[in-house]
Amino acid sequence: MKTTRSQIFLLSVVFTLFIYHSTLANLRNTETKNPPPNEPVKILRDGKEIIFIYGNQTILKAEIENGDGEFNFNTIMDKKNGVINQVAKWTSRSTSLKLTGYIYASEESFPCESDRKRSGPDIVRHSVGLSRSLLNRAVYDRQSDWALSVDFPSNVEIVPQNREQNSNIFKITITGRDIILRFRPYFYHNHRGFKFFEPWVYRVWQKPVAGWCSWFAYFQNITEKDIRHTADVLSDVLTPFGLTYLQIDDGYQQNPAGLPETWLNPNEKFPSGLKNLSNYISERGLKPGIWTYTSFHQKEFALANKQYFVLNEQGQPAYGNWVGYVMDGSNPATLDDIIRPLYRGLRSQGWQYFKVDALRHLRFEGYNSYSQYFQNRNIDLVESYRHVVKTIRDEIDEDNFMLGCWGIRPELMGIIDGCRIGGDGFGYAGLAQYNSFNNVIWQNDPDHIELSLEEAWRSSMVTSLTGSLFMLTDKPEVYRTELVEPAKRCLPVLFTVPGQIFDVDPSRSDALHLVDSETSGDGIRFFDADRTTRCFLYLLEINKPFENWMVLGRTGSETASLRFEELGLPGGKEYFVFEFWSKKLLGSFAGDFYPGDIDPKFNCQLFCIRERKSYPQIIATNRHITCGGFDLNEVLWQDSILSGESKLVGNDTYSIYVTEPAGFDFQNVTCKGAKVVNVQKQGIIRIIHLKSDKNTQAQWRVQY
Repeated sequence: MKTTRSQIFLLSVVFTLFIYHSTLANLRNTETKNPPPNEPVKILRDGKEIIFIYGNQTILKAEIENGDGEFNFNTIMDKKNGVINQVAKWTSRSTSLKLTGYIYASEESFPCESDRKRSGPDIVRHSVGLSRSLLNRAVYDRQSDWALSVDFPSNVEIVPQNREQNSNIFKITITGRDIILRFRPYFYHNHRGFKFFEPWVYRVWQKPVAGWCSWFAYFQNITEKDIRHTADVLSDVLTPFGLTYLQIDDGYQQNPAGLPETWLNPNEKFPSGLKNLSNYISERGLKPGIWTYTSFHQKEFALANKQYFVLNEQGQPAYGNWVGYVMDGSNPATLDDIIRPLYRGLRSQGWQYFKVDALRHLRFEGYNSYSQYFQNRNIDLVESYRHVVKTIRDEIDEDNFMLGCWGIRPELMGIIDGCRIGGDGFGYAGLAQYNSFNNVIWQNDPDHIELSLEEAWRSSMVTSLTGSLFMLTDKPEVYRTELVEPAKRCLPVLFTVPGQIFDVDPSRSDALHLVDSETSGDGIRFFDADRTTRCFLYLLEINKPFENWMVLGRTGSETASLRFEELGLPGGKEYFVFEFWSKKLLGSFAGDFYPGDIDPKFNCQLFCIRERKSYPQIIATNRHITCGGFDLNEVLWQDSILSGESKLVGNDTYSIYVTEPAGFDFQNVTCKGAKVVNVQKQGIIRIIHLKSDKNTQAQWRVQY
């Protein structure tokens, strides 16, 4: 029997898919993964069928449709300085084309926008689970750092399919007279110029990072008594809602600080010692965190032990503002005698969260300012700097969180788990200036949240919506007041992936190359996240097995109306819009909706947007700003019963908001695992209040 071209093509597809899945499985089971190839895809075509092969993996299998019409196909590949742009283009001579197929990628892949859209409001987008937004025009595979995208103006729909082991599959449909696919390997590494970003050798930290930091609450006046009292309050008030860490900041160490013993043996304000204190924090259900810096201020030791330090032109230990005497990361003795004992000691004392400060000063006032020292020895300045931080990383262990502080630190990608992207004090701007970094490169830290009347709701909201590092910094008495409410509703922070792999405001990340010539870390530099708020909309998609919806945070009133299509929702449908903070249903809308004025009590708005159904449906819950994204499981409408499972916090009233269309008569509510304390009706919304005296999972049923 003769084998046809189509059969040969099909066999090649099957073989390639086998190699793809086998390779993925093998890669995920090894500690160190091989770098992906910096090369274009191999394109296989057979008539209307097309396959993209990257390395040994099939990443696209698709078919082009055009009825009986004709079309042209062309490819072009641009490669300059190792930056590859590969394009495949179909052009119709008559009618619209349609390309349908599947994208195959690793478990770390996600749909997104890879290029700035041509119109519409600026929105910082993130997603819990794999996004289904119609704004998406690309799939980004973090594990291999490639992006496969569709150029404007064709229409695109990317739909996540059921996950396979260690991989994601996306159905892609593209329509238009011109269909242009663009493949970019080493997207962050080469196209964006982040040469230290090597995601094939590390995973981003995926556990929630939410806690309390002592700095703005007590500054250097912090005492052991303050920490113990704070641990007691946090344990009672906020740990049930998802607050995890208590981090001691500057003020516990001996001064001048430098050698390990000046840190490991604290000053007289901490008479019980650090190990006893970390044990107390742990006993209260919190993870102990601690602050250190990469500065050295013991003058006599530095002058007597020059071999540990960078030397100036006079052969003396180099000194810089903020950094003190500059420790030499190129000298193994510096690492072994000063760095390792300190962090090994702190880890043995039970500390699990490490905020490492003055990293900018070590680089700028230290290494950059004394670059001649490294040049004279033919030593790589940046690698010497990285050695210091790698050594800390090795000693604290991969299971403990490491925050790099302060300001953006591109040369530490792959070493630190989080980065304080701006200066002291909470900053909104960085959430738009470095949105594409968050949970791809590291977790962004916008700095500490103060629960003031002006800031409590909006700073808590945007931090949680963007999946950023969430650290409170008030005196514990604040957590016994109403101001703690927004923190409760924003905890825990869910793991998100960005909806854009570009920065909404690129003004800062475009200047990152300047770190190599910066010699001062005093104040915010050209590349650090600044204070000017440039974006006022923060969109978080929630993708659960039973439903997909979105929540939209708004911190400014520059937009009079918001179109659903600009939010990535399909047109031609109706959507309920519920404002979370005020617990008000704005109504059901098609096309767009008017958010109205921002209530000065909250200084922000949070809208839950769900497609309207013809039967009773949950529109929100009060537990978490995701309106059920954290607390709801297994929601089902069947046989006139709305049922589900919810996570309740002990002694916290849990409210479910259900819309009831005309024609559905409410009968009763039953609940297993919690008490139904009240049921009330407001317009078309029925509010069901549940309560338990302990943290629990409650199964509830609403009968119609």
